[in-house]
Amino acid sequence: MASALGSLARLSALRNGRSSPPTPSNGPGRTATPCRTAVYTSSGAILPKPKKTPFGLIRIALVVVPFLYVGTQISKNFAALLEEHDIFVPEDDDDDD
Repeated sequence: MASALGSLARLSALRNGRSSPPTPSNGPGRTATPCRTAVYTSSGAILPKPKKTPFGLIRIALVVVPFLYVGTQISKNFAALLEEHDIFVPEDDDDDD
């Protein structure tokens, strides 16, 4: 990604540094198309497909469950802190059904 941005910056500097009068080929409506080197080689050949890493349900659960637990603990402790300082005290008789 950084090399693509560097290439675009060099193209922009070269394009803006021209002192020739604007022509249809280098006018304001023309945009530079970056070369997608992640898909094609410099000779134009298509690269083989990248190796695919399976992302199963076990891996997803190993990431999601601990963060849900930590978030639950943080919110429970913060609710207790608010209740302790009488900032927010839930009332049971607040049934407006």
